[in-house]
Amino acid sequence: MTAAADVVVVGAGLAGLVAARDLTAAGRSALVLEARDRVGGRIVNEDIGDGKIVEMGGQWAGPTQDRILAVAAALGIATFPTYDTGRKVLHFNGRRGTYTGTIPRISPLVLADVGQAQAWLEALARKIPTDAPWTAQRAERLDSQTFETWIRHHTASRSARMLLTLGAEAVFAAEPGDLSMLHVLFYSRSGGSFQRLIDTTGGAQQDRFAGGSALIAQRLAAQLGDIVRLGAAVSRIEVAGDKVTATTVAGRFDCRQIIVTAPPQLAGRIDYEPALPHWREQLTQRTPMGSVIKSQVIYDEPFWRPDGLAGQATGDGDGSRVVFDNSPQDGSPGILLAFLEGDEARRLGREPLEVRRRTVIDSLVRYFGPRAARPERYLERDWQQEKWSGGCYGTLFGPNVWTRYGHALRQPVGPIHWAGTETASQWTGYMDGAVRSGERAAAAVLARLPS
Repeated sequence: MTAAADVVVVGAGLAGLVAARDLTAAGRSALVLEARDRVGGRIVNEDIGDGKIVEMGGQWAGPTQDRILAVAAALGIATFPTYDTGRKVLHFNGRRGTYTGTIPRISPLVLADVGQAQAWLEALARKIPTDAPWTAQRAERLDSQTFETWIRHHTASRSARMLLTLGAEAVFAAEPGDLSMLHVLFYSRSGGSFQRLIDTTGGAQQDRFAGGSALIAQRLAAQLGDIVRLGAAVSRIEVAGDKVTATTVAGRFDCRQIIVTAPPQLAGRIDYEPALPHWREQLTQRTPMGSVIKSQVIYDEPFWRPDGLAGQATGDGDGSRVVFDNSPQDGSPGILLAFLEGDEARRLGREPLEVRRRTVIDSLVRYFGPRAARPERYLERDWQQEKWSGGCYGTLFGPNVWTRYGHALRQPVGPIHWAGTETASQWTGYMDGAVRSGERAAAAVLARLPS
């Protein structure tokens, strides 16, 4: 089978669906080719009964994430606040404590150590141009070192280093040694600040979507109708003159311009004819994905709330180091969202399910007491095993990638355009960044198509 349109969009995540929305709204024909048997990409809902769901992928939005919030509002999808009432738990250096606000109750010397390092990080991030971070002052020096190296040089205590490591794991699903310092600064600047990335109220985890974030993708796809083709993984893109052909197991699709929304690593697995320029090819070889297993631990009720706890916890032990209250809006059932990230996801991802389940629940017992040992259900999604994502939350830039190859991230190659949250200059790595990238790519394609 061969079909044709003005534009082919590869991928039916938020970036691809938004790009197709804008293209068709402008009167152009489009086809969206999706490898999976569902839309949404890195956002997906799972039914838990009684008309309720849990989100097994991306789920939050917060202040300044205006584009994802606008898309949701236009589709009739409301938001509600993440539960953030009560004391938070920190289990650190073998001790459990609780606190309110954003500052844990630990040694003032450690807090001062962390605060000074973070203040320095925020000041550096404000100087990074998010549309071209490789042009920043001292970009080469910043890009040649890892975040781990920077932390060691700018903290005095092991405890401060561990707290910053926990922050890196929570934001990037990676270890500080996996990340270029320039990338950390760019990422922080793209979301406003590092503090905004880790905060709940006032931060990136402030709000949730009624019905689940995947409902946004589902309603966008419903509006687009049969131009969205599932089970159509693109294996080859061929450019011949003014025609582009995308080859899939479902057939060949001809167009004049094409938008590829897959993360750079996965986009690099497509066979291109003619071959991509070496700088783009080399970029895709150097951009792995983060490592995360998202676990939903379901109880008959949110037992932590009567104890005055917010259901939010972090710690430096085995198992989950970041936990949120992920209960439905009406508070029933009680759900603790427990992330395994970075090295812990890599380690436990090699273990049987029962080992992971036990390790996660043991960590919840450390945070919330013996009642956490008796969940009704345990659900998980290991994004490291997702063939069409390659990991989550987003792409990791190690040392010397931004300064050597960053220019190729968004730059079209002839009629081939790149989108996806990794290509966003604002809220990169988030759903909002995906929407922005789809809007940008659609505008670039519309400017190139003949009138």
